[in-house]
Amino acid sequence: MSTAPEPDSGPRAPKPALVFDDPLDQQSSDDTDRGWGERAEGDSAADLKRFLDEKPPHHL
Repeated sequence: MSTAPEPDSGPRAPKPALVFDDPLDQQSSDDTDRGWGERAEGDSAADLKRFLDEKPPHHL
């Protein structure tokens, strides 16, 4: 028994084009501070309090 290919249900999406640019010229998401816990806004008093709260015991 042979199976016939299904009929074409419409136009197919074009295949993505090959890009030969240098990938090192582009900035990746790891090159930014976004998503790494840094806060965009904050005052220096809050930063100092956070630093003192999170300081390890051997740094006393």
